[in-house]
Amino acid sequence: MHTTSHTTNLHTGRKFQRLSPKLMMQLAAPHTWPASIFPVLLAVALAAATTGIDASDLQCGLFICILLAISVLFQSAVNTINDYFDYVKGTDTVENQDDPTDAVLVYNNVNPRHALAFAIALILCAFALGVFCILRAGWIPLVVAVVGVVIVFLYSGGRTPISYLPIGELVSGFTMGGLITLASYQVITLNFEWLVLLWALPEILGIALIMMTNNGCDRAKDDQAHRRTLPVLLGYERTRKVYHGIIYAWMVAICALVLLFFPKGWVVLPFMLLAVHPLGRALLANPLNPKSRGAAFAQCTSLNVALGAFYAAAVFASAVG
Repeated sequence: MHTTSHTTNLHTGRKFQRLSPKLMMQLAAPHTWPASIFPVLLAVALAAATTGIDASDLQCGLFICILLAISVLFQSAVNTINDYFDYVKGTDTVENQDDPTDAVLVYNNVNPRHALAFAIALILCAFALGVFCILRAGWIPLVVAVVGVVIVFLYSGGRTPISYLPIGELVSGFTMGGLITLASYQVITLNFEWLVLLWALPEILGIALIMMTNNGCDRAKDDQAHRRTLPVLLGYERTRKVYHGIIYAWMVAICALVLLFFPKGWVVLPFMLLAVHPLGRALLANPLNPKSRGAAFAQCTSLNVALGAFYAAAVFASAVG
């Protein structure tokens, strides 16, 4: 068990090193930021398509920038807190983590208390920026933010973290893909619309796939750590089948939502399918094991960026078509 109460690491006998800006950036994990950026961009596109809001308006543009900053800060806090709890619970070790950037505290002998303080600072900065959104749009963004913070800590902390359960993909997808889009849309348009959650389904599926990529590649390690994630319960073969099903459902959802709600944006869909074909094939072929983890994350992130951009473009095209 690791300790958090001394300046010396009792597990290694060495003094903790300083949490440098480079290590802070590794904890923040910028490669995961598309999961927080594209829900906001989708909200902008939805606002333009449904209410005619001009995103180039100075005031509107300022709030879009604030929303993007808040989302990135929260995503960075989530990544840091996950690393913190995986360290203090002993889930991450040098033996089961090949990527130093995915187990920053393990490989760099950083005081975990400093990492937790960094995460809390990120959340406080996000809340400070959120004051502007609350002044503009009322209490709804505050409620969404509080729910998000609670889920962040329950996801990795507590006696039975959400990340140890087979609902991790659903919870992370709904929180990041659904609630961020819903709150951002409300701040931009000043209208609360439940239908936004349906329009955000592609974002929910994309973020759920990121989590399933992580859990699928870590299936053996999680099983040893008694984490009952969805891939652990499904087993290897069924995990890959469900994984492939999510990829296909993701693309079908985009096409269906565009054709049903934003038909003027249909012209974007053929280009989307052509562009994402090689990315989708590469991800479908990935074996989802520890050795392919880095490639799987790169492929999944690239697919999130591509599909997120094309979906937003289709919605925007409907607005100007």
